[in-house]
Amino acid sequence: MSEKPSGKAPKESGEPGESGERREPDGSGESIPDDVWERFVQDSERDIRISQAPKEPSARARMVTERLRQQDARGELPPAWRADPVGQGTGGRRARRRKVWTVIGIPLALVVAVVAMKPSLLPGDPFGTDLAPGPGAQTAPLPAETAPETAAPAAAPGAPTLEEPFAGSPAARYADGAAGIVLPEAKAVGAFSKEQVAGALEQSKALLVGANVDRGTLLGNTPETVLGEVLDPKQPELIDDLRSWLRKPGKDHDPLRFFSRFDPGEVRLVGDVVKTRGRTTFGGGKDGALDIHVDYTFVYALAPADQDSTEVARTIVRRVIDLRLLNPAKYEATPGRLAVIRYDDDIANSACDVYDGFLHPRLASGGPSGAEPSGPAVDPYDRSRDIGDDPGDSGDSEGSGEEPCGTVSRT
Repeated sequence: MSEKPSGKAPKESGEPGESGERREPDGSGESIPDDVWERFVQDSERDIRISQAPKEPSARARMVTERLRQQDARGELPPAWRADPVGQGTGGRRARRRKVWTVIGIPLALVVAVVAMKPSLLPGDPFGTDLAPGPGAQTAPLPAETAPETAAPAAAPGAPTLEEPFAGSPAARYADGAAGIVLPEAKAVGAFSKEQVAGALEQSKALLVGANVDRGTLLGNTPETVLGEVLDPKQPELIDDLRSWLRKPGKDHDPLRFFSRFDPGEVRLVGDVVKTRGRTTFGGGKDGALDIHVDYTFVYALAPADQDSTEVARTIVRRVIDLRLLNPAKYEATPGRLAVIRYDDDIANSACDVYDGFLHPRLASGGPSGAEPSGPAVDPYDRSRDIGDDPGDSGDSEGSGEEPCGTVSRT
């Protein structure tokens, strides 16, 4: 038989039962007497009223408030002394700003310390530390020239002195002497093995050094290495001509077409360095020959022979020479010796129309001056220029035996 519902809703925990007692909400069944419960409720209400009641300010607080009110009434306080009308907005901004500085303060202090020790770390040089670059800043060596240059080098600061004779010149970044003649990697070509090609390339370097860097040659001695060890004696006309030109130079037999030489009675070399820049290329030639093309610029620093003079001048010589190692199976040739197919030169800052076998740099203190330079200025350091296309050559001297005397934009 099923039970009938009592019709009474279940009591919530903590409500008084029929006996006037209250049950614990944990269901333990233990009751709390009514008098204890009433005392608990009264104590709780009293504590809440006390915590929410306004507190009477102290006597000192009342004095300070009254003094500020009177000063404000007399206009003695600045307008901003009152609390911010937007509540804690201003205080919030100040706190937020302090937090930002706390976060970045330590890293910023480290950055400031590092920059103080090395300001060049900042981009753009904000302190102007690059206004006077240190020694050597503009003289870092150039990499070897492995392809034709496409433009003239930029201007270089400074002026030549006995201590720094190449200052103010692109040559300050050129290699020293033979170190500037960097040979390409050899490979077999035509009738010649890789080793034979390497030997021929070394011979081309020996020719350039012996004719343009060797100190004995520069001071007027006969370059025996070139004449006796590099050039092929089976090409007798050239060797005989060069020896004759060295013995008796003249307008139609000028050794300067092949050698760089200075008169020790007129000038002295400044230092032991000749600045060198250029490139060597090679390839297969006719009938299995090896063709070598050299294109180099040599820069010489000179001073008057007078040891008391501090004047420094520079002469720039560019030489373009085509050499050939003939196939001995096809031609009568000396193994390992080179034949000269073509040679050309471009000389800057040397007296024109003086044919005594020496280069004569133009000096303020005097010396052979020759013809006056004329025509458009040419940059002797511009290795992108083909020296066969000299803008200073108007063509009027073609076939006359006269060589044009052009001007240069810098030395």
